[in-house]
Amino acid sequence: MMTRREMIAAAALAGGAALLHNAPRLAAADSPQQPPGDYVPVFTPNGVTLPFKLIGGVKVFHLVAEEVEHEFAPGLRAHCWGYNGRTTGPTIEAVQGDRVRIYATNRLPAPTTVHWHGIRVPNGMDGVNGMTQRPIQPGETFRYEFTLPDAGTFMYHPHLDEMTQQGMGMMGMFIVHPRQAIGPKVDRDYVIMLNEWRIIPGTARPVTTEMLEFNVLTMNSKCYPATAPVVAQRGERVRLRFGNLSPMDHHPIHLHGFQLILTESDGGILPESARYQANTVLVPVGSTRALEFVADNPGDWPMHCHMTHHMMNQMGHDVPNIIGVDTTGFDKRLNSLLPDYMSMGQNGMADMPDMQMQVPANSIPMLGGKGRFGPIDMGGMFTTVKVRDHLTGYDDPGDYDFPPGTVADAATADELRRDGIEVR
Repeated sequence: MMTRREMIAAAALAGGAALLHNAPRLAAADSPQQPPGDYVPVFTPNGVTLPFKLIGGVKVFHLVAEEVEHEFAPGLRAHCWGYNGRTTGPTIEAVQGDRVRIYATNRLPAPTTVHWHGIRVPNGMDGVNGMTQRPIQPGETFRYEFTLPDAGTFMYHPHLDEMTQQGMGMMGMFIVHPRQAIGPKVDRDYVIMLNEWRIIPGTARPVTTEMLEFNVLTMNSKCYPATAPVVAQRGERVRLRFGNLSPMDHHPIHLHGFQLILTESDGGILPESARYQANTVLVPVGSTRALEFVADNPGDWPMHCHMTHHMMNQMGHDVPNIIGVDTTGFDKRLNSLLPDYMSMGQNGMADMPDMQMQVPANSIPMLGGKGRFGPIDMGGMFTTVKVRDHLTGYDDPGDYDFPPGTVADAATADELRRDGIEVR
């Protein structure tokens, strides 16, 4: 019988292999797929791991840069660019000291390169257009080959017309496990790429020249409620690896219910003396962070960027502030011309998910996901961490079954009287 680690690795390889059915075939492998070493293979929510072949002791991968039809959440699709049929691109996974050979095929209408962000490579393998290589023209396939000297959390992306190509979704994570184990072994190892986009409602392409008004905030190119949850068995040690290739914004990632320990920063594994606890960790643009926690607190816990506008989808800008304004008379007069018109925002935005208002074509509501107690008035860069006593894999276990007496609710008159609380 396969172990859980072997099943995870097999699933990841099978998923990645499905993406490559259109790619040019590599030479026959000298040996079967190399089994995982003494580490837990990473898991990319809403994503896959790129498969490899072991040829002459070298791990051989194949990236295909191409146009991608991507769904951010039901109701919002866009024509993006990515790798191997997806954005975010498939996660590359290897071990410190491995020799890797990565073929990059360009199926885009424009030239491109691949830069291995944070990895120490020979100068000619760094993927910087004009400085370390000529561009990969449409239809060409380039070979990158190097040995991985360091363990850590890294990224890959083009270093040619970065504003356009990264803005269209060309990015991925590159994970290098240590050859020798460092610290306690984790039971689950998650990979999450943070990004932001500008997609005008009714249009179908990201606006790559945007510098300020990003309105789609994503984890692995999905925005809530389409983000897959992070799941863990109670008592397991969990690692969360974040990379941020947003064009402009840093993201303070906050996890409810747990204290996180920062174990990696910008690729490097931190010594014990440099690690610290936090429940909100800033992931700057162009940086990576790895965090660990023990899943000892069962429930469904929010995990999100703590910039409040980053927990919203396709919000409007330059909208008048009408908090506290009585709009009754205005709405009544305007309804004679526009029967369905309704002013919004006089009491804030908390009731938006309940309104079920019609939205423009190819757009999604600003807020809202389905929760156990009603609509969840958050969106964008938001997901959940689900801790349970019994799990069979990485599937969503559904809503948490709260033990009796553990849910906050309205205080009774007897409780208020008992504790001397006067409510006027």
